[in-house]
Amino acid sequence: MSDNCPICSNPLPTGAAVCPTCGFKLLGSTQSFAPLEFSGRDVVCSAPKPPANASLRIVRGPQIETVFKLGETELTIGRSPRCDIFLNDMTVSREHAAIAPDGAGYRISDANSYNGVWINNESIESAVLADGDIVQIGVFCLLYQVGPEA
Repeated sequence: MSDNCPICSNPLPTGAAVCPTCGFKLLGSTQSFAPLEFSGRDVVCSAPKPPANASLRIVRGPQIETVFKLGETELTIGRSPRCDIFLNDMTVSREHAAIAPDGAGYRISDANSYNGVWINNESIESAVLADGDIVQIGVFCLLYQVGPEA
């Protein structure tokens, strides 16, 4: 451990659990562990991957029929041109929502937007999407699709 607090840089007494100046809790040293041993028969499960052919398609509002392919990274949704999914309308907050892989699907989460995120006419803070769900963000309705036609 350092002789100075990592937060306020003031000197620390030997063996201190808390910085006497700023109150930062010192976690102590890193503990060691022994690595696990695997035999050839051991199976290591990987996390489920989201569908490779999922998309959001605008079915109502400006930009109708625009398709946004979903991948393995989080995408931001909003009125700001910096967003990955740019929805240009004043009913959409600058940073309205985010959609990210979640297990074998995608989770959409409201980013504390003014008008909220609605799925199938229900207001949500965060939800995993199912094939065929209608996501409403402002005046936009987006169809979540998984499959060859997505």
